[in-house]
Amino acid sequence: MKARRRHTRLRATVSTDPQIPRTNLEEHDMKSLGWKTIVTTTAVASLSGLAFAAAPSQAASPVARSAQVHTASSSEAHAALSPRQLSALPLTNRHLTAHEIANLAVVLNAYHVAEGHSLNVNAFVNSFAKDGVFNDMVAGQAYRGKALGNVVPYMANLFPDVHRDLKRITVNGDVISIELSIQGTFEGPLQSPAGTIKPTGAKVDAPTADFWYLHNGKVEQFNCYVGYSKMYSDMGVNFDWASAVNKH
Repeated sequence: MKARRRHTRLRATVSTDPQIPRTNLEEHDMKSLGWKTIVTTTAVASLSGLAFAAAPSQAASPVARSAQVHTASSSEAHAALSPRQLSALPLTNRHLTAHEIANLAVVLNAYHVAEGHSLNVNAFVNSFAKDGVFNDMVAGQAYRGKALGNVVPYMANLFPDVHRDLKRITVNGDVISIELSIQGTFEGPLQSPAGTIKPTGAKVDAPTADFWYLHNGKVEQFNCYVGYSKMYSDMGVNFDWASAVNKH
């Protein structure tokens, strides 16, 4: 997008789609909107190990220090999102119920604690229900329980500045659907079946679709669809199609 974006302290941006109204926020209100690099887990074409973000850190809340989001209670999460903050988000429907706003706050918090410079693995895991699951749909991997914490660290090793460009957010009861781009700089080594791929400093911008399913203020299922082909292409990793053809 060529339109000038207003970046937050969380390095996440929101869409400037003219069909989606937004208002300017004061800087402290924008601290909440950051998110989602959330993501890569295992790679397409046998490149495995990609995940969400990095090691735990003391992260500010995704909304603002003056109105922190806690994952323990839906009512607390709802209280943290002000009308002004909601107006800055690229929502497809602005007539949300209190329950939907509470769910949205939980998801925003999960994105925030997976950002490159505000990582908090425990907070991310605590966003999920006891039997909650994170599905990397493209890679065909599922993570539950303690494994949820394992998917977080690797991404930030590859892209220390990882963040998400939120383009469209749809809230429908306990389901939240988000169109976004995972962005970052390839600054960490990538382990592949053929050996270690050295970082190049290349900029990555991978189209992604996320689907969150919540119940009682917790994430029961998170389905993430990452555009790995575009991601690896940006990193300079090109699949050896000729080799595959020659096998037959």
